[in-house]
Amino acid sequence: MSTSKVTSDLLRGNTDTMILRLLAESDRYGYEIVKLIAERSRGEYELKEATMYSSVRRMEADGDITWYWGDESQGGRRKYFRITEKGRATYTRNKTNWEYAKRVLDTLL
Repeated sequence: MSTSKVTSDLLRGNTDTMILRLLAESDRYGYEIVKLIAERSRGEYELKEATMYSSVRRMEADGDITWYWGDESQGGRRKYFRITEKGRATYTRNKTNWEYAKRVLDTLL
């Protein structure tokens, strides 16, 4: 891990897209989402739980995700989040926008 971490300012606006990406793979519960983002960034970015829950509430209101209670046999009652078809379209659109912005920034920087 490097000595500097990715700042939240740099990734602000992409939190929903990161979460949708994980949900496109599988239904997940909140702590699992936070943990996976930290793992996949190799510790370079840590999503705060409060930020994650703000995102999932917004995406639920927008119809991008739904949720359900998990089975207690999985070790406690967890709230699982699931991506919707609208959420899949949102993810694709956001990813395309990110790729465009990255090309522009690569040219400018």
